[in-house]
Amino acid sequence: MTRPPSLRTALIALTGAGLFTAAACGETEGPAANSASAGAAAETAANAGEEQAADWRFTLAPLPYAYDALEPVIDAETMEIHHGRHHQAYVNGLNGALEARPDLQGVALEDILAQVSGLPAAFRNHGGGHWNHDFFWNSMTAPGTGGEPSEALAGAIDEAFGSLDAMKEAFNRAGGGQFGSGWAWLIVNEAGALQVTATPNQDNPLMDVAGVRGTPILGNDVWEHAYYLNYRNRRGDYLAAWWDVVDWSAASERYSAAVEN
Repeated sequence: MTRPPSLRTALIALTGAGLFTAAACGETEGPAANSASAGAAAETAANAGEEQAADWRFTLAPLPYAYDALEPVIDAETMEIHHGRHHQAYVNGLNGALEARPDLQGVALEDILAQVSGLPAAFRNHGGGHWNHDFFWNSMTAPGTGGEPSEALAGAIDEAFGSLDAMKEAFNRAGGGQFGSGWAWLIVNEAGALQVTATPNQDNPLMDVAGVRGTPILGNDVWEHAYYLNYRNRRGDYLAAWWDVVDWSAASERYSAAVEN
């Protein structure tokens, strides 16, 4: 992707050609005013150019709730470390990888992940980490406020698993059985049906390296940093408790969007 010249470059060219004049800045009060105005305008333009050049960078969004909003299921300290340190590190790593790939700057993250097998490992690790965590934060809400699956999602769950409880059991088995670090997912697979799957590390079902590809509806982080302060090595307890903070409204909206497309 060819990037346009910055405003700083354009201003230098105009000044060199004698086109960037005091009149163009709206100043007519003599050399001192001309110089000050030109300098201020150049600084403003340079700042704008820097902002324009950085538009492709990914950023860490604030959590959609307070750090302690998910207690007692997930404690505030875990959320603060997980979001502010771990997730920020993935954002930084992704932006660092993009520095060397101007052809991918400004490309939607989902489109990057769909071709990740042909990209440097940083895009799989840090790009996946950023996408997964954004998805994770927006899959949860305060205990007791998550509601129930929509009629359409509940029907699809019953069809695929027999019941909501059976789906939860399958999901918890997938998360508990994931060796080392990774994620458990409820997805709409490529056949249009609900399926539970798991991925290692920061992989997700959007990637072309995934064993089972599809559109995520729910995802739970089973890296130890997601639960260790409260649950220590009791991943099963964490998985069981996590359902108390699932935002079924968000999951239902994702399901509707997935089956409509």
